[in-house]
Parts: sequence; structure tokens; C-alpha cells
Amino acid sequence: MKVNFMGSRRLVLAIFLMAIALSGCGRRTAQIKGLTLTVFAAASLTDAFTEIGGQFDAANPGVTTAFNFAGSNQLATQIDEGAPADVFASANHAQMDVVVASGMVDANAPVVFVTNRLVVVIPADNPGQIESLQDLAKPGILLVLAAEEVPVGRYSLEFLDKASVDPAFGSSFRGGVLANVASYEKNVRTVLNKVALGEADAGIVYTSDLVGVDGVASLEIPDALNLLAEYPIAALKDSPNPTVAAAFVEFVLSETGQAVLADYGFEPVGSR
Repeated sequence: MKVNFMGSRRLVLAIFLMAIALSGCGRRTAQIKGLTLTVFAAASLTDAFTEIGGQFDAANPGVTTAFNFAGSNQLATQIDEGAPADVFASANHAQMDVVVASGMVDANAPVVFVTNRLVVVIPADNPGQIESLQDLAKPGILLVLAAEEVPVGRYSLEFLDKASVDPAFGSSFRGGVLANVASYEKNVRTVLNKVALGEADAGIVYTSDLVGVDGVASLEIPDALNLLAEYPIAALKDSPNPTVAAAFVEFVLSETGQAVLADYGFEPVGSR
């Protein structure tokens, strides 16, 4: 029998190369020099994702994760207009749907990675003497909310709608609260900052926004009136770094990434 040594050598080489490729799979990406991964993320993710980005970079030498934090609606618009990005993490499904509709993300790509809920934030010295949710409708109270097109702003309005059909609040509650709104802000962090600086008597933010923040107190919104904010994440179809983008999404979903998010007050999927 004649043995084809050349064919055997090619087979061995192919198996060797495949083994090398497979060994690179997992949470570590191949070492790449000077690769910048651009992540567009909701403003409420600023602290948690900054820490996650640092851990991801440390686990993947040669990769630098750069973030663009803003209101999810602003980010979706920027992506739709062609801003370069590798990953998008939104604070609601609506803005992720905008990016899917534009063809920048595959319809089956987004996955919910964390949840959040609303809370009323007030300055620590409570100048408006707000002791209950009903006090938000008292004449003379100075409120700041996120704009309606921002996820937390939309959630805030839905909370007011729920409260207004609750006998404990009454049908005039929504109108009374909105009459006290001094400004509508472009993202949740601006709402928090204004309250922390004493520029407003109260605002509505996410529970995660209050972690590690001094100079503020909070008033809980009961589950029956609260909204569960689901955060989807996805790699963009035209990402110039698809392998690294997918690895970042995987890292966020991993036990390590989820632990960081929990430390910053986010809740796991399925917690309610």
C-alpha cells in the first residue's frame, strides 16, 4: 500500500492550526496590539461599565475599551447616523429596537443582561420636606425629571400613570407632579447631579445611580407602582472588531461582569 506522506502532513498541519484557533476561544481574546473597542452605553451604566472595561482590558492584553456614555436615545441616534461603535448597551428595549430597525444590529442579537428600578432621590437635608411620594405633587416643590425620550424619563411617566389610578394618590397626582417639574434632563446622571447639588427638591433616577453617592437620600417606589427596566446589549453588525465585541458582551454576561453590576446596585435578570 502506498502512503501519501504529503497528504498526511497537510492533515496534521490542519489539525494543529485548528487546535490553536480553538485554544483562543473563551473569555480571553487573542492578544492584539493597539485595538480600541468602542462601547456605547446608557448613562446609568457609567460606573459599573468603567470597572468592567478595566477588568476586560486586563484580561485581554492589547485591547483598550473606550466608552461613550449618554442617554440611550442619544446613542441610538448616533449609531443610526453612522457613529463608529462596536457594542451598544441600552437602558430599554425601545432604543435597541431603533438600532435593530436601522439594520445595525441583528434582530436576534440583543440579550437582556441586567435590570433596574426607579427611586425618588432628594437632597440629604430635604429642603422640600418630602416625606412621601404624594408630597411630589405639593405646590412649590421643585422637581427634575429626565426627558420623555430618555428611558428613565419614560419609566417615570409610567410610574405617574400607575399612581394616578391608585386611590392612595388620586387622578390629579400626575398633573400635580408634572406641574412641579422645573426641567427635563438629557440623561439620568444629570437628574442625579442637580439634586445632589441642591438645585432641585427631588428627582427620579434608578436605584443603581445612588450607590456610593453622598449628599442625597431616597424615597422608595413600591413594586406595584415601579417599573422594571431591562437593559439589552448587542454587538453591532459592522463592528470592525467582531470577535472582541462578542467577547465583551460575553464578559458582561459572565459571573465576573454580573458581580460588578450587582456591586453597583443593578439586579440580575429574573429578579422580579
